[in-house]
Amino acid sequence: MLAAPAVVRHAQAENPAPAVPAAQSAPAEDDKPLVSSYAPALFYLGPVPADAAPEEKDAASFFAKEWPKQFPSIPFTNSIVYTWVVALTLIIFVRLGTRNMKEIPTGKQNFVEATVDSLHEMCEGMLEPKVARWVFPLAATYFIFIAASNLMGLLPGVGSIGWGVADPSSSLPAAIQHAEAPLFRPPTADANLTVAMAAIFFVMSTWWALKYNGPFGLVKHIFGVKGGFKGIVLVPLSLVFLFIGCIEILSLCVRPVALAMRLYGNIYGGESVLAMMLTNSPFGIAAIPFYFLEVMVALVQALVFSLLSVAFVSLLCSHEDDGGKAHAH
Repeated sequence: MLAAPAVVRHAQAENPAPAVPAAQSAPAEDDKPLVSSYAPALFYLGPVPADAAPEEKDAASFFAKEWPKQFPSIPFTNSIVYTWVVALTLIIFVRLGTRNMKEIPTGKQNFVEATVDSLHEMCEGMLEPKVARWVFPLAATYFIFIAASNLMGLLPGVGSIGWGVADPSSSLPAAIQHAEAPLFRPPTADANLTVAMAAIFFVMSTWWALKYNGPFGLVKHIFGVKGGFKGIVLVPLSLVFLFIGCIEILSLCVRPVALAMRLYGNIYGGESVLAMMLTNSPFGIAAIPFYFLEVMVALVQALVFSLLSVAFVSLLCSHEDDGGKAHAH
């Protein structure tokens, strides 16, 4: 996220405002975070709500007069808009890479096939063949989309071009101190997207577990006594594994939260560090090593999200007596 000139949302007033006592003055601009965790709406389908945030009062609205009053307006934030940009970029790249398929791939076709084959081998190495066929499309989509979103979030101007407070010390036209409402924002730096992806994983993993084990088989998989014990010892062990099963249920609920917050925290934290290094060092030189570090983090976090998704599914879609096939735990 490199520094760049940006558009100023609010023009300075013609007449200076009266002085305010120091005890009642508003927080200084320096106290505001360089990268806001709030994603303002750039435009609405329907009228702008009366209780909209101050940053959204001037947002454009479409079909405001025709919008039914009983339906709430639909906001479109900067992260949603950039999600469209990322998706369109991926569609165009894949179409170009698969337009003229060759038996011996080269160029973009080779890159696309190598990426898909690697992800397919990862799923087959951790899951049974039929489960791998279920999980592969979602896991591959997660990796490709997250990696593209993270890397495109590092492009110059993303997060630094937008609306904010004018920078009087800059000689550039329409320069701002920092973008309080960026025009584009990395999708994975918005917790709404990471939570939505984790929720989709939770629903699909539960469906796959029911499909693989059956309802009663899934209950037995979670609460049943494992280890092949027989006889009277099953009575006390049943109580122990009942307690372990309750912990497993809690773990199933925590897994999507961990997926969402890990991805969001790493990407949002990286954006904040880059912004701080760019603004607090001459010409932003201190940000250069962190920029290359973020490139690595972008790919690692995409791999971690998809890898953990596959591993979590393998815990629910496996038999105790598999023996011949190792699964991730």
